[in-house]
Amino acid sequence: EDDDDDEGGTQEDDDDVRNNYSRIYCMFFLFCLQVSALALDPSGARLVTGGYDYDVRFWDFAGMDQSLQAFRSLQPCDCHQIKSLQYSITGDVLLVVSGNAQAKVLDRDGFNVMECIKGDQYIVDMANTKGHTAMLNSGCWHPKMKEEFMTCSNDGTVRTWDVKSEKQHKSVFKPRSFQGKKVIPVCCTYSRDGKLIAAGCQDGSIQIWDRNLNVHTKFHCRQAHAVGSDTSCLCFSYDGVTLASRGGDDTLKVWDIRSFRKPVNEASGLTNYFSMTDCCFSPDNKLLLTGTSVKREQGSGKLVFFDKLSFKRVYEIEVTNASVVRCLWHPKLNQVMAGTGNGLAKVYYDPVKSHRGAKLCVVKSQRKGKHAETLTQDYIITPHALPMFRDARQRSTRKQLEKDRLDPKKSHKPEPPVSGPGRGGRVAAHGGTLSSFIVKNIALDKTDDSNPREAILRHAKEASENPYWVAPAYKETQPEPVFAEESDEDEEADKEPEWKKRKI
Repeated sequence: EDDDDDEGGTQEDDDDVRNNYSRIYCMFFLFCLQVSALALDPSGARLVTGGYDYDVRFWDFAGMDQSLQAFRSLQPCDCHQIKSLQYSITGDVLLVVSGNAQAKVLDRDGFNVMECIKGDQYIVDMANTKGHTAMLNSGCWHPKMKEEFMTCSNDGTVRTWDVKSEKQHKSVFKPRSFQGKKVIPVCCTYSRDGKLIAAGCQDGSIQIWDRNLNVHTKFHCRQAHAVGSDTSCLCFSYDGVTLASRGGDDTLKVWDIRSFRKPVNEASGLTNYFSMTDCCFSPDNKLLLTGTSVKREQGSGKLVFFDKLSFKRVYEIEVTNASVVRCLWHPKLNQVMAGTGNGLAKVYYDPVKSHRGAKLCVVKSQRKGKHAETLTQDYIITPHALPMFRDARQRSTRKQLEKDRLDPKKSHKPEPPVSGPGRGGRVAAHGGTLSSFIVKNIALDKTDDSNPREAILRHAKEASENPYWVAPAYKETQPEPVFAEESDEDEEADKEPEWKKRKI
């Protein structure tokens, strides 16, 4: 009887949900490429989006009008695709996970707070290096501690970090296959109380650790999804016991972690082409939401709502003619955000049950551009623009160059050397003192050494008359020198022949 009453209540709830969703309104933001990340701060005042165009854009619901323009756009990770975005529990910092190996933390205005260190890729044991060494896949904040966050990477590790210590991680969790080999985690998340850490891996397994014990898993399901498919999302319900998983095998499963061998419910036929397709629970913990993927121009991507207990399809929303990659159900605003593969970020809200958020900006009319007032006077003539105040213009360039050549400043004429004593801070070429004159002439050689014989005989007469240096020492032993006399033959020999002479 109790089961019958529950089923009847569920049917009534389904009818209520259908009636409620018939009055859903939509607003959207336009991008260029696929929206691969969505995040709302806890208060619901700001929406942050990231895409394959490397941009992170900030949207303020209270400051926007119907034109829906972002107030800031930046590229925090250079030329790396944005994989995941999430605000901390206090909303003062934003976690940015991109295609590189280093996650970043930004403040509310987009300025850098910290950047995780990159590990040493030549170390075999990933637990002995300080950071990730391969591309990041996902990341999220701790639900209770505002300074701790978690990332997973293609290096086969899940690491927790502290905002205050960017030089090294806090702890490392290493997923392993049944044979004990390394497995790449595709997504990761905390439980609602922050005591458990879950990771969905490429071998189809879901592995859950105690946050304080990183050696062995606490819960482990090895065949949660098909082997080789990317488990794109894991999400704990608000009761902390139920876990939803979105698989790359086109399924959505709900698990009870207390009996983790088989899923409680399963839905198939939900096409998934992306490794980041989301699933999330409604704020009242009664519905489960996910998106579907389609090929280009082959249908429409949908938001599909399932009842958590009966797992029936309660409602579907055709979003656009592209895949629905990201979806988010904010608990405070009670509004659904969806990011698509064709660059749209849509917000769905109920005019009665939703609060603030998109309702703030849809009621504001688009601001009109302020046109500059036209001046009645077309031309403004300054006094120095009149011909009488202008400098005379040289019509000939040659004449101007000749005048400039005569001007010592324009022609850069070097100053002549100083003669006599120095003046004006300049020193004369040889100075004006006696010592400078002696230094100048002391090594001055005025002899002509063109004929060495004549140069030697020039001193012969003086040496014979006044023998002072060499002759007295050899006076008794030195024979009388005999010099050869010049002849006409020697002079003719010195003369060059005609054919050797240079022709002028």
